[in-house]
Amino acid sequence: MKLARFIADQKISFGILEENQIREVNSPGTDWCGFPLTETGQIYDLSMVRLLAPCQPSKIICLGLNYRRHAEEMKHDLPKKPIIFLKPSTSVIGPEDSVLYPLQSSRVDYEAELGVVIGRNTYRVNREEALNYVFGYTCANDVTARDKQPANGQWTYAKSFDTFCPLGPVIETDIKDPEALQLKGYLNGKLVQETSTGDHVFTVAEIIEFVSGCMTLLPGDVIITGTPAGVGPLSPGDKFVVVIEKIGSLTNYIKKLD
Repeated sequence: MKLARFIADQKISFGILEENQIREVNSPGTDWCGFPLTETGQIYDLSMVRLLAPCQPSKIICLGLNYRRHAEEMKHDLPKKPIIFLKPSTSVIGPEDSVLYPLQSSRVDYEAELGVVIGRNTYRVNREEALNYVFGYTCANDVTARDKQPANGQWTYAKSFDTFCPLGPVIETDIKDPEALQLKGYLNGKLVQETSTGDHVFTVAEIIEFVSGCMTLLPGDVIITGTPAGVGPLSPGDKFVVVIEKIGSLTNYIKKLD
């Protein structure tokens, strides 16, 4: 199932996306994994709606250096434990939205990533059970002001500008193995990132175990699982597309902040 969040007739709703139609459903409750999505009977043509970010996370947990080739690219040793940092909810935008190039930066990079959408309250969960707490998966772009990211130290400032976390276009709920997905990034139509999630240093299950040992993850929270090799700069006027097998493609545009 591809669950979308969209606006139509000045109302924000959830719906199941199938080809060029969206079938509206009731909003997920406090347990997304166990909540039945009941159809309302309202059907929209895709051309009649605007897709939004597919969830509204209270927090976005991010992984650094979680692809082997990317760690090599950045000249870092493989981490012994997951390197995590946070993006604020205010950084989230949806498909076709613009990433605003901040005045403070002269080097903003794309980072195509797999996003994991949490489906129920998750705290101190072991890796054997971790995937039972996942509602589904989405595409993400961990946009980064690279010149504001120190080599050793906190990355929050560089990662947290408004619009720096595109998500979407849907949450795919039927993925059984998140470690066997093809991920690609396209800059202005040119393939610049390509990998399998099998190159993860830490699996999704291991990440959930590690993160939930520290903090409670809430339904709709998102973990973005690191970027592969091939990161590079964006410029105003660029178009960047994240494509992940079985999920779809997330397109965003780069706009100079006025």
